Amino acid sequence: MESWEDEVRRFMLEEEEEDDELFLVMVPALQQCLYEEKRSEHTSTLPGAEKVIQILEGHENWCKVEFRMEPEIFRVIANYLRVENLLRDTRGVRVEEQLRMFMFMLSHNASTDRLKKEFQHSGETIHRKITEFFDIIPALTHRFLKLPNVSHTHVKIASDSRFMPFFQNCIGAIDGTHVPITIAQERAAPYRNRKGTLSQNVMCVCDFDLNFTFISCGWEGSASDAGVLRSARAKGFHVPVGKFYLVDGGYANTSSFIAPYRGVRYHLSEFRRHGNQYANYKELFNHQHAQLRNHIERAFGVLKKRFPILKVGTFHPIENQIKIPAAAAVFHNLIRKLNGDEGWLDHQPNNINPSDYVELPEGDNNYPNELQSNEGSTLRDQIALQMWAARNN
Repeated sequence: MESWEDEVRRFMLEEEEEDDELFLVMVPALQQCLYEEKRSEHTSTLPGAEKVIQILEGHENWCKVEFRMEPEIFRVIANYLRVENLLRDTRGVRVEEQLRMFMFMLSHNASTDRLKKEFQHSGETIHRKITEFFDIIPALTHRFLKLPNVSHTHVKIASDSRFMPFFQNCIGAIDGTHVPITIAQERAAPYRNRKGTLSQNVMCVCDFDLNFTFISCGWEGSASDAGVLRSARAKGFHVPVGKFYLVDGGYANTSSFIAPYRGVRYHLSEFRRHGNQYANYKELFNHQHAQLRNHIERAFGVLKKRFPILKVGTFHPIENQIKIPAAAAVFHNLIRKLNGDEGWLDHQPNNINPSDYVELPEGDNNYPNELQSNEGSTLRDQIALQMWAARNN
């Protein structure tokens, strides 16, 4: 009869034999894994650079869907970025492909993983190129969002008896728009707007050609339109002496920012329902004011149709999310400057699912401070009474 020491020794010997057998089975399998050829993550037969060429040389509708512009406009912008040394060709990624990356991201709200699949580049390359493009947005904003020429009255005013001479010193319209934002929970509170969603309040200025002439991004969604304008003025946004912009009821009425009369019908639909009849000079003024200020509503409409990323939360760091509205405004102006078509936007399939759109406020209805400028009230009354007298005559 074996002792307990002999029994333990026999058990350990059996365990060693089983381990040896297991080792003999596992080693060949491990060796096969180690020496097996590594599978490539990028398996597309059409790399990003070649796909850019295919799209540019194909039907222009494909280019409009992917790049939000016509092929010839895409080529002009890419060449400009290269000539101005804003972007450079690098090994494997030419400027055209960098522009396509950014426009695809802007048009589809594409994540890094989707961009990797679309362009067949590593995540590191995608991240670097998108970041480099975001880095040049301030320079592009400075170049292509310029305050209007104030030496003459805009032709849309000068050629229309409804507006001339009453608005001859008007140089554009101002309004705020909310753009969704994604931010860490501990920093989210100031960005929560009155709809309960998270957004940045973006102030935009446009001229009567529907071009954006100024933009201020990054203000928290809880900020008022008037507060954003005050901040912009403190940082250098100015109105030339004797000129003014049209604003809605969310701003104070001053000699530089003319608002409509409160408590008086204002929206164009209200006037249409009443056959454009006016009870007094204030209603007449509000109607003509609304018709001119409607230019910024139309500009916003085109901008958000072309770039629906402005309606959804995005995947980018907060410092780049703030630049997205400015980037959209820059390309909006460039496309218009190069005579790009906009009619097709009304029939454009959604690159971004509308179910992902964030519910946002549409603007401030009333200025939070009832104090108004005496100079602004006097100027508005002068314009309205002149308009009323001309109509009666």
